[in-house]
Amino acid sequence: MAVDYTVIVVYLAGMLAMGWWGMRRARSKSEFLVAGRRLGPAMYSGTMAAIVLGGASTIGGVGLGYQYGLSGAWMVFTIGLGLLALSVFFSARIARLKVYTVSEMLDLRYGGGRAGIISGVVMWAYTLMLAVTSTIAYATIFDVLFDMHRTAAIVLGGSIVVAYSTLGGMWSITLTDMVQFVVKTIGVLLLLLPIAVVKAGGFSEMKAQLPTEYFDPLGIGGETIFTYVLIYTFGMLIGQDIWQRVFTARSDRTAKWGGTVAGTYCLAYALAGAVIGTAAKVLYPKLGSADDAFATIVKDELPVGVRGLVLAAALAAVMSTSSGALIACATVANNDIWSRLRGESAGGEHDEVKGNRAFILLMGLAVIATAIAIDNVVEALTVAYNLLVGGLLVPILGGLVWKRGTVHGALASVVVGGLAVIVLMATYGILANEPVYYGLLASLAAYLAVSLATPATDAAVLAAWRERLAGRSPELASEPVAAPQ
Repeated sequence: MAVDYTVIVVYLAGMLAMGWWGMRRARSKSEFLVAGRRLGPAMYSGTMAAIVLGGASTIGGVGLGYQYGLSGAWMVFTIGLGLLALSVFFSARIARLKVYTVSEMLDLRYGGGRAGIISGVVMWAYTLMLAVTSTIAYATIFDVLFDMHRTAAIVLGGSIVVAYSTLGGMWSITLTDMVQFVVKTIGVLLLLLPIAVVKAGGFSEMKAQLPTEYFDPLGIGGETIFTYVLIYTFGMLIGQDIWQRVFTARSDRTAKWGGTVAGTYCLAYALAGAVIGTAAKVLYPKLGSADDAFATIVKDELPVGVRGLVLAAALAAVMSTSSGALIACATVANNDIWSRLRGESAGGEHDEVKGNRAFILLMGLAVIATAIAIDNVVEALTVAYNLLVGGLLVPILGGLVWKRGTVHGALASVVVGGLAVIVLMATYGILANEPVYYGLLASLAAYLAVSLATPATDAAVLAAWRERLAGRSPELASEPVAAPQ
């Protein structure tokens, strides 16, 4: 195991080194929060794929393959479909807005009001829970590596992510995500996938050993697939963690085509995870938990050195999602909640870098503490996605496609949808499908009814919005040239 340990230690040290290097580039608010809005197609594609394919997509995707066979790919597949839809239909417009958060987009479209701060609170809760659930995954990986206690594993992994994210903001996260994308590609697609299939005896042996349902593309069930689409595909369209990556694109063309490449990569990754899980079912038919499939096949079937690289790939998956959610959580907390509550306008860029850096550190500590305290990861993530989709999907997409939507309709949509989701989760249970189904319908009904019953958005606001969508208007706050450090 000494070689495996060395691979992991070198990888973790490299992440910290890139955080330090990124700090030298993050000299303005734009550089710190959105990497100066100047990522080219290759780096944009790699980092976008890295953030959406986290521990749930890697460890969880293999687990679903173990449990359901090839149809276990649907969860990650719907994530890829969401990224494709975002990239093809919305990313160019989003990139041209030149904002930092989803709530700023709502303010631009609807002319300000309470919808912005309420949506900020909902988005903050979602990004916090996303960061927490990603951080908890360190416990699984470090348990395989070092037989480490759960709390120590969370503190170790979380501290590394908080450190490099705090140092360089989005530049550090971009650099580390690009490395993590390469590590994941090599570790999962090029090493673990073929080795798992060969160890299981090839596809013919897998088909002979397993029930036919394991090779049915719809075997997981139509209702489950529909729920995945509703939560993950739609969640990709509106999440702050995803939008903040769109804001890093050098141009709207980069956002559109780079995101399309990343979405296509996600589809391949989804199938790979399901195949690995199916192979693990042949090799270990009676595991206590499907989620143990990834760790078991890595620990027992991979040679020394390769095992370390694949575990580094799993770490990369977790860290990329964790860091993306962390900076999104801190950006929303500082720009959409704290600054609004204090009534602050944009200040000096150098001061804003310090402020955002402090919020990443603060939110990072909160994420680690919450990850240590929380028990049910699935329930926490379900609550976050239900609130996100039930409360924010309609006013965000409505603002992009329907000019008759009003600020009152948006506010009603967020409040009614959010409350409906909360009440229905209390009634049906957190893991039930009904809360997101009916919550989304309630949000849509409130948005349409209140928008049509209230005066249309002021013509000047809509004119400014159209100018912004066309890329002919400056950013919300001026971004002076960074002062040398």
